[in-house]
Amino acid sequence: QVQLVESGGGLVQAGGPWNSSCAASGRTFSNYVMGWSRQPPGKERELGAAVSWTSGRTHHADFVKGRFTISRYRAKNTMYLQMNSLKPEDTAVYYCSARSVVVDADNYWGQGTQVTVSS
Repeated sequence: QVQLVESGGGLVQAGGPWNSSCAASGRTFSNYVMGWSRQPPGKERELGAAVSWTSGRTHHADFVKGRFTISRYRAKNTMYLQMNSLKPEDTAVYYCSARSVVVDADNYWGQGTQVTVSS
């Protein structure tokens, strides 16, 4: 059974750094793209960053580029999101995901972790 478990939610002051992690288990994730998405209050979920589990190649959405960094540590089956220069509008539930690049319907989501940025 595949599980993605986020940790690192909490309350942080604007301008500060914050780190979240996502522990993945239940299968090998070769041929998967892992991602961090977020859902601000009253808004739709949006993809912030993604990383190829195999190659480590990353993609960051414009709204996080230069402030957030996604990475993964394959030996620990863990993905990370380093967040800097946080803004109140970064307040959201942050979700990690795993999407197969081979089978379209083979996708998994974590339960989400709340990050609240106070001004």
